[in-house]
Amino acid sequence: MALGTAAPDPAAPGTAVAGACVPGTADPGTADPGTALLDPSDEAFARDPFPYYAALRSQGPAARIPLANGTYAWLITGYEQTRAVLADPRFSNVPPQAAGRPKPDSPAQRARACLARHMLNSDAPDHTRLRRLTAAAFTPRRVDALRPRIEELTAGLVRDLVARLERDGSADLVDAFAFPLPVLVIGEVLGVPEAHRDDLRKWTYRVGSPADALPQGEVDTAWTQLHAYFTALIAEKRCTPGDDLFSALVHDSTEGGLDDGELLAMAFLLLFAGYETTMNLLASASLLLLSHPDELAAAQRDPARWTAVVEESLRHASPLEGTTWRRTTDPVDLGGGARIPAGASVLAVLAAANRDPARFPDPDAFRPGRYAVATTNRTQSCPAAYAPPHRNRDTRNAPATTAGPDAGSTATDRPHAGSGVTDGTGADSSVTDRTDASSDGTAHPHADTAAADTSGASSASDASVGAPGPAADPYGTRAAPHAAFGHGPHFCVGSRLARLEAAVALPLLFDALPGLRLAVDPAELPYRPGLLVRGPRQLPVTQA
Repeated sequence: MALGTAAPDPAAPGTAVAGACVPGTADPGTADPGTALLDPSDEAFARDPFPYYAALRSQGPAARIPLANGTYAWLITGYEQTRAVLADPRFSNVPPQAAGRPKPDSPAQRARACLARHMLNSDAPDHTRLRRLTAAAFTPRRVDALRPRIEELTAGLVRDLVARLERDGSADLVDAFAFPLPVLVIGEVLGVPEAHRDDLRKWTYRVGSPADALPQGEVDTAWTQLHAYFTALIAEKRCTPGDDLFSALVHDSTEGGLDDGELLAMAFLLLFAGYETTMNLLASASLLLLSHPDELAAAQRDPARWTAVVEESLRHASPLEGTTWRRTTDPVDLGGGARIPAGASVLAVLAAANRDPARFPDPDAFRPGRYAVATTNRTQSCPAAYAPPHRNRDTRNAPATTAGPDAGSTATDRPHAGSGVTDGTGADSSVTDRTDASSDGTAHPHADTAAADTSGASSASDASVGAPGPAADPYGTRAAPHAAFGHGPHFCVGSRLARLEAAVALPLLFDALPGLRLAVDPAELPYRPGLLVRGPRQLPVTQA
């Protein structure tokens, strides 16, 4: 059990996501007093990790804990300390050469090592170069141009879901809605054929889960299959390029472009991150709304309130439970008695930071009102990323809309190394949350143009919930910016796309199915194991 005190099992590996969970420091040391063994593969922990994180936080903002693989690591659970770690270059993203339990050389190990060369496992200047190459595909203008296609895809999935409920009486909302939408969207952006989505989902699920949670050998097989798939896909893009991001990256011949190994790693990361986060956001938000009918009714009465629903879902049920592992290059004093030595494994737990009572009153409550503000003419004040979907649009015979990286762009906007889009963050600890006004007055993240970090729509100066006005939250102020998409140089480059998909899809789903109900007790739902991503694996529903 995750909260038990059994002796750690040195043979138990950690989460295996191309460096997403590097097992902790091997020296035995001593854990902080009262800390319990953490086993990310435990089903009870996966379903509800928040009591464990709250217990750690009660001891201080950071704690050294024993892991089930027999090692130790520092978990950061305080909100301010999490942001400090993510913006501090002394916490390196580069995995040490000997990270994890030694394994013999094999095709799976070589595949994993190759795919692990992505930008989440890098520091500046490598990270700056890698991020710059992809950032132009996720600028606010380019993302907002995807709205019609997202509406079209959502409408088709909802029609299929309605038919399935009428035919079978029940359906899995993850399989029928939360998974296919982001896969279809990111597949078109990246240039991944729709026919391969089920295999890719299976493989990425396995490499993103603790090995202990799967039959022996499945993780290694999945790494090998992913490597072979992306090798073939890149070869295809070389021969027959399309209007997509992978084709642009493959044919980028400018200085600073990707080598073959970096292409494979970038392909893996963009696909995995491009759908996993949004899938978990859609599934968790749907579960929260079905469990809180009053909040669902409030959003349906006031379409502008969907903005707050999305933001509170991101805070309350962070689709990214933790960041990738970091390792200290120097001793760091985080305050509150948390002094982390050099060479320590450190995990900033975003889900815990978003439930820090020092920043979020009543943190365990799902209360979208904390992100709502009083406005005049609210719906009209929503920016493109959060404007209510066109509910009356009939997409059955609508022409296909290009959803590739060049949708709504000119040739000079297309992503390539010479695009002039710069990261501008490196690993500078001075990075702060900033927003920038676009031509329509929308505050958008600099991170979406890879210029700096932001907390997006939850920033006090952000216009994504309408013009600023008196706070609707009973505590009198808007909530602090959540950390669901991280902070600092590695802030999620696709955050705007994830928000847009949720803002479009959730209203369309619940408008089409006003009688949607959970078919099981929420306490019985299985959750994704591990410390990287979090969300229900299944969400059975019926129609009243």
